[in-house]
Amino acid sequence: MKKQKTEAEKKQKHYDKGQIFVKVMAGILAILMVAGTVATLVFALM
Repeated sequence: MKKQKTEAEKKQKHYDKGQIFVKVMAGILAILMVAGTVATLVFALM
């Protein structure tokens, strides 16, 4: 039980502000890519 607890604590500490920032930015960029693709298709079909 103690081993699992310490491993879980290490994993929680591993997620620092930099990693969270990178994941948020990746999500925003993915949304922008999808929006750009949809906009391109809409304008192409008009």
